[in-house]
Amino acid sequence: MGQLRADEFDRFVTARWSALLHLARLLTGGDRHRAEDLLQEALVKLWFAWPKVGEQAPEAYVRRVLARAAARSSRRRWWGEHPVDQLPDPPEVGDETAAVDERTRLEAMLALLPARQRAAVVLRYYQDLPERHVAEVLGCPVGTARSLTARGVARLRQLLAEAVEPVE
Repeated sequence: MGQLRADEFDRFVTARWSALLHLARLLTGGDRHRAEDLLQEALVKLWFAWPKVGEQAPEAYVRRVLARAAARSSRRRWWGEHPVDQLPDPPEVGDETAAVDERTRLEAMLALLPARQRAAVVLRYYQDLPERHVAEVLGCPVGTARSLTARGVARLRQLLAEAVEPVE
């Protein structure tokens, strides 16, 4: 039975790794290293809960763990600097499409939101979860989840409007 459990878990992780990593990256404000750590922590918790949730909704369980862990970890004041020996080459002009630029800009603005608002917006609009599922994942009433989402979207609109450069 242990090998069957491991095989099912491995299949789930293989199938959903990239989507879960992207979710974790959005929840951590774009920090890939923190996102990888966060996802590893969530998958360890999923492994131990696999007998209970493996047949039901493992992805929902991981989303809940990710959202709560991201909110908890964002309360830390300092994550440390990561010095490098050599600066990266600047990007070449015109080598990225407008869609990639817009997505990068949006992710940067998402990183400026408070952790719970960011989690609510990401779960509601990126993961396309209904409000009641967002509330369950965040562990709050539906009204609070709705309020967090609305405030997060309003703040995103404000940040994006402020960041738009005037056309000359």
